[in-house]
Amino acid sequence: MGAHPNVHIPKESWPNWTWYAIEFGIVIAISMLVSREITNSIEGLTPEIQNYVFMGIVGGIFFIWYIIIRNFVFKKKILDNKY
Repeated sequence: MGAHPNVHIPKESWPNWTWYAIEFGIVIAISMLVSREITNSIEGLTPEIQNYVFMGIVGGIFFIWYIIIRNFVFKKKILDNKY
């Protein structure tokens, strides 16, 4: 049997930017959960300082993921999708 011209091919029809949005949502959720647990474990912080520590940890996790880890993980030759 031959292929039909109206076959759904996800690579060609799925918008590429949505994968970045999904990744961003996952990274923000994980970083906020980790930051919440770390901030709650530190005793003696005023609410103002606690906010700075919370956002600093979230920013640090973003920096580590997008600048350091993501560049090494997604640049591997095994992840290249060349046909």
